Amino acid sequence: MTAALVTGAEGVMTDRTVVGENLSLPLFRTLSGVLAGHPYLKVVVDRTEHTWHLLDTAVHPFHVDYVATRVLGMSMAALDADLDAFNASVYTDPDRRFLLGVLSLHTDEDAEGQDRTFLVLETTEADTMGGELLAAFYEFVRERVDGRLPVLLKPANHRQEEELSAISEQRVPRVLSHELFGNRIRTPLNPGDATGRLRFFRTHAEYAAAESALGWADIVAMPCLPDDVPRVAGFVNTAPITPLSHTNVLASGWGIPNAIVRDLEQLVEADGLDGAWVRYRVREDEILFERLDQEPELRAPAWHQQRIRLEPPLLDDTPVLALHRLRAADRDRYGTKAANLGELHHVLDSRTADLTAYYGRPRPPREHLYQHLAARLGLTSPTTAELAARAADFVASTVAAPEGVALPFALQQHFLASSPALQQGIGKLKMALELDAGDVLDPLCLQLQHLIRQTPVPESVIRRISQAFPGADRGERLVVRSSSNAEDLPGFSAAGVYDSVTTVRSARELLDAVRQVWASLVSPRSVRLRHQVGISLDDTYMGVIVQRYEPAALGGVLVTCNPTRREDFRNVYLNCSPGSPEQVVDGTVLPQQYLYNTVEGGGRTVALGSWDEGLPAATRARLADLSLTGRLLQSHFSGSEPGGDVDRALDIEWLMTGQGDFRLVQIRPYAL
Repeated sequence: MTAALVTGAEGVMTDRTVVGENLSLPLFRTLSGVLAGHPYLKVVVDRTEHTWHLLDTAVHPFHVDYVATRVLGMSMAALDADLDAFNASVYTDPDRRFLLGVLSLHTDEDAEGQDRTFLVLETTEADTMGGELLAAFYEFVRERVDGRLPVLLKPANHRQEEELSAISEQRVPRVLSHELFGNRIRTPLNPGDATGRLRFFRTHAEYAAAESALGWADIVAMPCLPDDVPRVAGFVNTAPITPLSHTNVLASGWGIPNAIVRDLEQLVEADGLDGAWVRYRVREDEILFERLDQEPELRAPAWHQQRIRLEPPLLDDTPVLALHRLRAADRDRYGTKAANLGELHHVLDSRTADLTAYYGRPRPPREHLYQHLAARLGLTSPTTAELAARAADFVASTVAAPEGVALPFALQQHFLASSPALQQGIGKLKMALELDAGDVLDPLCLQLQHLIRQTPVPESVIRRISQAFPGADRGERLVVRSSSNAEDLPGFSAAGVYDSVTTVRSARELLDAVRQVWASLVSPRSVRLRHQVGISLDDTYMGVIVQRYEPAALGGVLVTCNPTRREDFRNVYLNCSPGSPEQVVDGTVLPQQYLYNTVEGGGRTVALGSWDEGLPAATRARLADLSLTGRLLQSHFSGSEPGGDVDRALDIEWLMTGQGDFRLVQIRPYAL
């Protein structure tokens, strides 16, 4: 073992990095850190010297820095000045001197049900090692690890999976990413801290019986939380779920911790946690429950004092418009979803928007990532204008925006004003909110919703809807979506709160669906959630989007970030399942989950969800294009307005038609 004194940000540290020695489990534990709940160790194989380096994780957080400064004697300034070229020499050069990887420690059960400890070797996600080089890397490491420890190779991306398919598993034993992910006992979803009372429900029936008594200081734990869970202190899922579920989007928007803890029932039984006061912490490398001896003195959370103010809506005689005629500024007349789809039409049709801003942001030590974007788009040394034009063309050729019409707030207002009974019901609801009369709130909301669904629509409103969308008279299938001004706001996402109807086949069903969407604005849940953050019922309006239904061979959601690792600026997280995107967000199925690198390229499978196998390689390649498109659109939708931040992620619902074309059916900020 080599030992050296290193001066770092925390003062002088001892560097325990080992060169040339075999690896035992005690040595591994001495040098390792923790990532995603697993101990891990960085390794560097020097093919020229035929030796390897086992890095002290506390001292050397980056392989590249170690190789450059400790092995090659470069200064950090020299490395930073030529970082991309140096990365290419260690990650993509087929004749590279150094092989960089990570060994992580895992435990599972063997065929006899006994715990088995094993090591997993993998490269970085951007590494382009071919099959033979991967095999050589594995064999070099295997020879130098204690023979009692099994070692498996995990392909870091789809390309490596394909390369390894030609090599026998006897020569290179392996495990795939989704297999490891599926065996994880604890998975962080949304980081955060909470102090509260743990409420553990084994079934939905148990939860339903206690739901009305849940309060802001409760931490709700159950196999799969329902979409209409109230705002509480924290979430815990005891069964696998996607980070893009409605409940995790809500957790992210509310800033509360959420995690998958599959062994929670054992923890509850061992420590008597059900109903106990606990400190709950979710981090990328830690999920912790600490039982408290007594009930703590808690202050009401900040959101109890939160007051979100809406821009005054425009309720003049606004026309029903085709989506492609809207722009982002029209959200005060048609709602956020409709306005964003109109803006998407503009971006795709005009091709004048600069979609490269995300890549122009400094990522120290890099001044920008333009060269990486150029490589993804197949360009060599383009000018800034050429890169922007190619990005716009790429997006327009990859996705399309849905056709349809937007019904303005003015139609809803006209409908509500047409009925004295509706006005009376709204007045009663306002009075209950002013008096904070929570015991009568739900019945009043349900009565008002029923009344909205049953009240005849004025002929003038019917005429405007029919003229704008005559397809309803021909029996073609339509989709009716909500588009409120009280959603997709800083501090209030409203994901899954308002209704959409996807089974409309007649003019009568169209009117029923429009009224159902209007009624969802006063559902008990939506009213309570808005009231909690100070959004007045007087300021809240509902627009409606009407579109032709388009059958989907594949559908899903992507967010232009890695929701479980916030500092990751490379990856886009994508979920999908056969059929409509709604199955992914409403939890009907457990989707397939993928990560796509939009800087160096490549992708990897995170989970197969409810399916036995992943998508074909050709489909995954198309999803890589979709992911890059999402990243490029982020530059416009997150960065184009005053005070905009190109690093703010987007949440995009999409579908792939039977012909392999992509449609984006919703685009909005992702609450982080």
